[in-house]
Amino acid sequence: MEFRILGPVEVWAGTTRVDPGPPRQRGILAALAVDAGRPVAMDTVVDRVWGPTASGRTRHTLHVYIGRIRRVLEDAGGAAQLLLRSGGYLLDTDPDQVDALLFRRLVQAARDTGATGQLREALDLWRGTPLADVPGEWADRVRAGWERQRVDAVVAWAQAELQQGRPGNVLATASELVTEYPLVEPLIAVQMRALAAAGRGAEALEIFARTRHQLVERLGVDPGADLRALHQSVLRGEFEEPVEEPVTAAIVVNTPAPAADVPAQLPLDVFGFTGRADELAHLDAILATAEEQRTAMVIAVLAGSAGAGKTALAVHWAHRVRDRFPDGQLYVNLRGFDPTGAAVTPAEALRGFLDALDAPQDRIPAGLTGQTGLYRSLLTGRRVLVVLDNARDAEQVRPLLPGTPGCFVLISSRDQLRGLVAAEGAHPVAVGQLPDDDARQFLTRRMGPARVSADPQAVDAIIKGCARLPLALAVVAARAVTSPAFPLAAVADELRDARTDLDAFADGDLATDVRSVFSWSYHTLRPAAARLFRLLGLHAGPDITAGAAASLAALPPRDADDLLTELARTQMVSEHLPGRFTFHDLLRAYANELVRDLDPEADRAAAVRRLMDYYLHSAVAANRRLDPSREPIPLVAPAAGARHDSFDGQDDAMAWFALEHATLLAAVRQADDAGLDEHTWQLPWALSTFNDRQGHWIDQVSLMRIALEATRRAGDRAARAVIHRGLALIFSRLARYDEADVHCRYALELYRDLDDPVGQAMAYQNLSWVAGRQLRNEQGLAYAQRALPLFRATRNTQGQASTLNDIGWFYVLLGKHEEALVACREALGLFEKLGNSAAQANTWDSIGYAYHSQGNHAEAIASYEYAYELLLELGDLYGQAEILDHLGDTYLETGAADAAREVWERALSTMEELRHADAAQIRAKLRRL
Repeated sequence: MEFRILGPVEVWAGTTRVDPGPPRQRGILAALAVDAGRPVAMDTVVDRVWGPTASGRTRHTLHVYIGRIRRVLEDAGGAAQLLLRSGGYLLDTDPDQVDALLFRRLVQAARDTGATGQLREALDLWRGTPLADVPGEWADRVRAGWERQRVDAVVAWAQAELQQGRPGNVLATASELVTEYPLVEPLIAVQMRALAAAGRGAEALEIFARTRHQLVERLGVDPGADLRALHQSVLRGEFEEPVEEPVTAAIVVNTPAPAADVPAQLPLDVFGFTGRADELAHLDAILATAEEQRTAMVIAVLAGSAGAGKTALAVHWAHRVRDRFPDGQLYVNLRGFDPTGAAVTPAEALRGFLDALDAPQDRIPAGLTGQTGLYRSLLTGRRVLVVLDNARDAEQVRPLLPGTPGCFVLISSRDQLRGLVAAEGAHPVAVGQLPDDDARQFLTRRMGPARVSADPQAVDAIIKGCARLPLALAVVAARAVTSPAFPLAAVADELRDARTDLDAFADGDLATDVRSVFSWSYHTLRPAAARLFRLLGLHAGPDITAGAAASLAALPPRDADDLLTELARTQMVSEHLPGRFTFHDLLRAYANELVRDLDPEADRAAAVRRLMDYYLHSAVAANRRLDPSREPIPLVAPAAGARHDSFDGQDDAMAWFALEHATLLAAVRQADDAGLDEHTWQLPWALSTFNDRQGHWIDQVSLMRIALEATRRAGDRAARAVIHRGLALIFSRLARYDEADVHCRYALELYRDLDDPVGQAMAYQNLSWVAGRQLRNEQGLAYAQRALPLFRATRNTQGQASTLNDIGWFYVLLGKHEEALVACREALGLFEKLGNSAAQANTWDSIGYAYHSQGNHAEAIASYEYAYELLLELGDLYGQAEILDHLGDTYLETGAADAAREVWERALSTMEELRHADAAQIRAKLRRL
């Protein structure tokens, strides 16, 4: 079976063309075909096919399409299959049956052997525009990459044909491609060579003249040296074909990075990156040496002052070489010099890396030493680029270093990290000020060549005043661009006069100059924008929205948005995602110093309090959408001027939590540092539903531990009981049942001391759940039966319903099926009155299990499917996987082994995505099939 994607998507079974289905289905097939023989993660398929239009139901839609594609393949003879493997879908076929992959292999073979016939065979596979009927950004990117490979292959094939004295063969192919790519100089060169070799030198000269005109008109540059030299050879009639260089050296394959599910954490490449040729060459040389020796892990350290462009250089170089690291790229901003003191700890960075490397949650040790060992084990035998940006010192990065050859570590820091150089053999790469020419080119790219060339003296003064540092140059360029009528000489004069009374940075004169630039730009701001800029220095998160900024500054959201736009226009902040603003750590430091010097301590404390109010009350509002029947807590009242977001529904709330996740984690720590104990424990409570549904259990444990300490400081025993119950749930998810049981008992004891019957009932319910996970079913039933009368006595409908469901579940496990159905139906009726969809789903699961145990498989399947649909709408990944696991059991009992396999594979995929211990049980079921 052939899959053709170098043109419209087509499937062929022998000589029969098979209809691959509607456009979306074709897109899914193409997204899998480009990685034939390798699993593609579900999230990757969704991103390739749906892109930014994906929603909470997209995964369900994907499952439907996958089933249809399977039927298409089966109806066509089953020579290729679509399987679920390693948390993703795999198109199980020989890669040579996919024309794009065959094309790539043939070109590589020609490069290795010099067999140019394989190049022609590869080029003949093309039928038009690749993925012609597949829309979207991913298809556009892939299409562009393959087109580049095609051009490279045509050039290599043409050079070989010319060496063999066959210019006529070249002309038709090259001329057709030049029409599509009129500015690709290697392609122009082979066309000119073919014309000259065919005795048509005048036409070759015309092509050069036309190309030169187009390059000058469109790009403002002349043809390159090679094309100019060829032009001179044709002019003199001295044209000869070069024969000393074998064709294999001319074959360049721009192979895109593997599309498999490997970590790709690099930030976006730097637009318009300028200069740093020496530093880039130095890094290239270090990498080349590492690739030759491959005896140890290699480290390069970019060291330079604040604002020197270390991050831009690191990210740009990493993008240049990422294809040489097929096992992925890891990136973390360690925030080593963040003025708020909120540097990323090695443990926090490691957790992010372990998540990216798909480490199972149940295998992640609690301590830093164990986490480092697991991280290094996962990297053994892999070629991964690790970028540690903005490191404070050697101690911060040592736990993040791989332990074996093959990986390359790139670190940026204001510190020279001499300890790493001495002990680990790190290669230092100094990042100093930009050379004058690079600085001038930097300004030219931003302000335009005409303006820069009109006043070279002013440009020189600006470069000097900015200390030739990219960050400062960017700020000044932004000022000049937004004031086009303002002469550059006046800009230079203002810059020269700009000085502040702030103490010098630790770097001395260089930083003082940079500070002058910031001061100059700061003093051009309106007072309201200047105040907001200062207050942003108090924000500990990685980025901020207008809503959060409005509370921080006690402003209407529209005003905050306008002020953030003004700050972005002047390069004091940047809008790195729509509606999300961040700034360089040097600007953050400047803002932090200003706010501490110019704003009274009481005003600063009030601003932080309003900011914490925003995050707390927004998170609570979002949590209500996720779990409307959850027992409320007594919230701290918001301060005057604080606002919070509202949410249209569950999808809106889930999206907000996902976008704000890193910022909310930072907010908990900031509240803790500020002594806001109520915010410190209430924020983790509000985050718990989202973190549970998304499997962020390790994060939640860390937050809950901070929360627990805050409740102890505050002497709030009721709050401490709530947090103990939260820890019990999370430890239960992590299969750490003994710890879960301990926290349940702590909570129960506190509730007894407080004479809180509802709290006691909830603690008994928690004990019941833990016992159930440990298969202590009689004990679990006993705990649930102790909870029920307490809930009834206090008329707590939610508690009654959930406990009845628990009782029903245990009855099933103990073989009392009729009693189970009675309890579950009563629970379901109460949940329907409450409108609690999540609890209804859990109850339908219990009902399904009761029917399954009775042998009533049709009712069991219907109950499970209803529960699954509810959980899909809720975005509860763990719940979905549990239901699919149970559904597979029922399918198998009916003899439908294929159906059981399919749902178990889907359940396994989700459990692996969550890195949950239950994945092992599902794997065992699949092995037994």
